[in-house]
Amino acid sequence: MALEDMNIEPEEHDDETSPTEDTGNRTFIIVAGAIGAVLILAIVCLALYALWIRPRQISGRATEVAAINAQNTQVAIAGEQTALALRATATPTVTSTPTVTATPTSVLASPTLAPASPTLDRTGTVAALLTEAAVGKLTATATTSALPTTGFAEDVGVPGLFGIALVMILLIFLARRLRTASS
Repeated sequence: MALEDMNIEPEEHDDETSPTEDTGNRTFIIVAGAIGAVLILAIVCLALYALWIRPRQISGRATEVAAINAQNTQVAIAGEQTALALRATATPTVTSTPTVTATPTSVLASPTLAPASPTLDRTGTVAALLTEAAVGKLTATATTSALPTTGFAEDVGVPGLFGIALVMILLIFLARRLRTASS
């Protein structure tokens, strides 16, 4: 049987109406979807970090700080007890009590007009301060009164820094001149 006998006409295809390929749009949608997925994954990871990991780190650090403070307190107490033990004097032991016998003595009264001298008061104060210094209470503590002397500026000095700045500015002008001369 022929096509003419069946009354079926062959379909005609126009080359102008053929389906066009959408590869440009498809690639853009795939790339945009991948970027969106990475963005959503990043947001989920940040939320997980903020709600789960960070609070555990904070509580762990607080526990560590509390343990260090407790240890420092124990060390300070032990040091204070050691200092007290070193300052303590031996307790005298009781020996036989001496017997006191009364002997008659004569007393002569003589008038004295000398007032209490201030040097005796100062001597007592100095003696007390020397005792405290010997025990270790009066120790000098180091305090910082200046900035640290480390770093590049301390090694080179201010004139060296100005020299380096001048060399850099000259280098910029030289590079610009060479760029404009080669164009």
